Amino acid sequence: MIRASFFYQELAAYGINFYTGVPDSLLKNLCAYVTDHADHHIIAANEGGAMGIAAGHYLATGQIPVVYMQNSGEGNIINPLASLVDKEVYNIPVLLVIGWRGKPGVHDEPQHVKQGKVTLSLLETMGIPYSVLSKEEHEASLQIKQAVESMQQSKECYALIIEKDTFEPYQLSTVTAHPELSLSREEAIGIVASAIGPKDVIVSTTGMISRELFEYRTRNHQGHERDFLTVGSMGHASQIALGIALEKPDRRVWCFDGDGAAIMHLGGMAIVGSQAPGNYVHVVFNNGAHDSVGGQPTVGLDIDLPTIAKAAGYKQVVSVSSKEELERCLDFLRPFSSKRPEVERARHDNDGGNFSPLLLEIRVQKGNRKDLGRPTTTPIENKEALMDFLKQ
Repeated sequence: MIRASFFYQELAAYGINFYTGVPDSLLKNLCAYVTDHADHHIIAANEGGAMGIAAGHYLATGQIPVVYMQNSGEGNIINPLASLVDKEVYNIPVLLVIGWRGKPGVHDEPQHVKQGKVTLSLLETMGIPYSVLSKEEHEASLQIKQAVESMQQSKECYALIIEKDTFEPYQLSTVTAHPELSLSREEAIGIVASAIGPKDVIVSTTGMISRELFEYRTRNHQGHERDFLTVGSMGHASQIALGIALEKPDRRVWCFDGDGAAIMHLGGMAIVGSQAPGNYVHVVFNNGAHDSVGGQPTVGLDIDLPTIAKAAGYKQVVSVSSKEELERCLDFLRPFSSKRPEVERARHDNDGGNFSPLLLEIRVQKGNRKDLGRPTTTPIENKEALMDFLKQ
């Protein structure tokens, strides 16, 4: 393995010291080092946005920037690769650092298998030269030199592909604590899941949220047919939920989202608001971190997601940060189950109880159980069980 500090310093020797991108588990040690040491580092909303930031940096300074990502993000950069930085458009060099999940021959989760197979061929189709970074520092140094010389001469992009266990461990030290947040995400997921109606469905986003929802069902001896676990497609769970909600108006549809995923494609909120489904509840578990890929920070706790949703057309927005607040809020959402007169009066006073689309932000602690498992059903089994449930 190579040291993250070595990689960083090698690039710095060539004047490359601007980093932007979306964190990846294979790059978590490098990302942590960059977070702690780089003067110019922006964790972008999505990989395409990172390419735009990088292009702007080059236009302003003439210095080559770094854009890092998981290979799943290649799809998000194809448009700016082809229509912004390409040699036939603006001819802007960017060093791409890409984590190779799902590499053929290496066991990985199902959402990474296809992307792993096409990682290199996508680059070849786009005409981007690349090297699979060596795990030996002397050889890696020569590869970095080759990459820089290629970009300096051609003004085109170059990619360094990062395999599993390329970087030595590095512990992130720049961590913002939020001691005021007492609720864990896993506990909050259980509280919300216990409040949904028997006909309701949940679309959960990629990462820890789907894993924790799956374990909640298993722990409580419940089936998984009401949940669509979006194991890939980061940032698109809200739109999957919208598609279901519009076709099944007699069912309440819950989107279990994360702050990083919601921010990645924030425009989805505008589409939910414009469609105004009366059976849609968008729950954002906000811990201000990309928890499943090393805990790198997001801007989730620094921005006002409820106000953004309200401006986008959501009918109601709520933000809670404690178990007590969450349980009080869910009383208003339990379908025909509350026995509290004050709740029923509030429903009547608030447009007959039609609160949707509603955004419920739950501010939670960062982190998860170390022994958290993964879904034991396949994505296709999950899909078919949900479709059968929706037919009932």
